Amino acid sequence: MNRQLSLGYSPCPNDTFIFYALVHGRVPLAGIDIEERLEDVETLNRLAIEGALDLTKISYHALGHLRHEYALLRSGGALGRGCGPLVVAPEVCTMDQLRGKTIAIPGSLTTANLLLQLHGEGFENLLILPFHQIMAAVQSGQAAGGVIIHESRFTYRNHGLAQVLDLGQWWEQETGCPIPLGGILAKRSLEAETIEAIDRSLQASVDYAFAHPEETMAYIKRHSQELSDQVIADHIGLYVNDFSRDLGDEGLTAIETLFSRAEARGLIPPCELPLFAR
Repeated sequence: MNRQLSLGYSPCPNDTFIFYALVHGRVPLAGIDIEERLEDVETLNRLAIEGALDLTKISYHALGHLRHEYALLRSGGALGRGCGPLVVAPEVCTMDQLRGKTIAIPGSLTTANLLLQLHGEGFENLLILPFHQIMAAVQSGQAAGGVIIHESRFTYRNHGLAQVLDLGQWWEQETGCPIPLGGILAKRSLEAETIEAIDRSLQASVDYAFAHPEETMAYIKRHSQELSDQVIADHIGLYVNDFSRDLGDEGLTAIETLFSRAEARGLIPPCELPLFAR
């Protein structure tokens, strides 16, 4: 009898693209059955805080609070260049003009919020909303600005909003590192051999999706909130890359840089455990 493990990830095109082969039996994962659960990223963050998922997509901000309970996988995450969160407002302004005002964010434990807080102080007046509601909140005046992620990067101009700051670009200029947005975690209570087997299968799932993009499309569109084919393609092209196959040394350096800066600001607690199971 196979062991059943729960796996959480978002309905966004990059995640459904990456996990398609794994959850549909297109790649081997001997002795394990995967039970998937699709939720927005902040819900996944909260479920991980509760220890409710064996495996899960996570914001790196949330991982900063979970390093004792979960180990990071090398495959399946979102890390790259030119793909960071954007701060938007009803009209062109500066970050100084938003300081102290209400800013809508897609979750307190999102990397989007961590980058906002690392950018400077005075951005603590936050309105937490599901990511797809942020642009409407800024349009209506419920918030003076918003931090947008996912496909909102491609559609905010259609909502009459202006970019204030590309937090990803700021991070890259500040550190020289790519942006660590989200990773895949496994409970440390799982055996290291099991975690490594899952990591290998996840890398194979990424490879399968790149080799069979047409096969993944029906599954992606079922969960993509009626996005156009072009937006889906742009989304996958932006968030799925070589780092999704393996973080590598450059990806690891980016994560360690993020965590060291966040620890220095007191935004996450310190942890002596290694990021990976071994």
